[in-house]
Amino acid sequence: MSGYQTLIFEKHGEVARISLNRPGALNSYNIQMRDDFSEALTAVQYDDEVKALIISGQGRAFCAGADLTEFGTAPSQVEARQVRWQRDVWGQLNKLRIPSIAAIHGYCIGSGIEIALFCDLRIVSDDAVFAMPEVRLGMIPAAGGSQTLPRNFGTSAAMDLLLTGRRFGANEAQALGLVTRVVATDELQSAAWDLAEVFCRLPGEATGPIKKCIREGMDLSLADGLALENRLAQIAYRAHGTDISNILSQPASRERVD
Repeated sequence: MSGYQTLIFEKHGEVARISLNRPGALNSYNIQMRDDFSEALTAVQYDDEVKALIISGQGRAFCAGADLTEFGTAPSQVEARQVRWQRDVWGQLNKLRIPSIAAIHGYCIGSGIEIALFCDLRIVSDDAVFAMPEVRLGMIPAAGGSQTLPRNFGTSAAMDLLLTGRRFGANEAQALGLVTRVVATDELQSAAWDLAEVFCRLPGEATGPIKKCIREGMDLSLADGLALENRLAQIAYRAHGTDISNILSQPASRERVD
């Protein structure tokens, strides 16, 4: 689809795909990509036909991080990194009503990991290389990494990766819980499309609330999280013409069933 300088936006039936498209720069994230990404995500969010989103990268990388010629160059480093937030791309990803899949290959560095962690599921090729190298540049993550990493796989692992900036491969990423599935490089795209098609067959009135329960419930107490689940479950059931408020309000049965 035309109109974007730094990405390719495609729609095939109920599946949309955003492919980062700065292959000469290993799809490093710059201001133009931020603007293009924001516009494409808006198009996806308001297209009722779309039921799943795939995010991938062209060339040899998913995304090799922020373009330091724009986001990390003195004397405007602070100002440039603030510019990244003038469009809340990460907030848009986080609030998408539909399931999103990151199809990751090659380099997935810095902002690449941050983009991936705002997706719901991550499928990765066995040649992928990951790192959060900001500390080695005298910086800290400024696109959510210090918050999304510990939320996804715990404080200890996040401390290791953020404080050392070391590189690691696909198998370790899966062991940490960073990615959902590791596949052969030549199977990556088909695996992502197969998963997207699974989502397309599921009712949106269920997938959307499940996403909301998980995303918002992580920041709530257990009691408040259960209350959120209760409210969203009632909304989902009403969409099918069923009132389950009485069922949900009943205490669990203590009777033994043999």
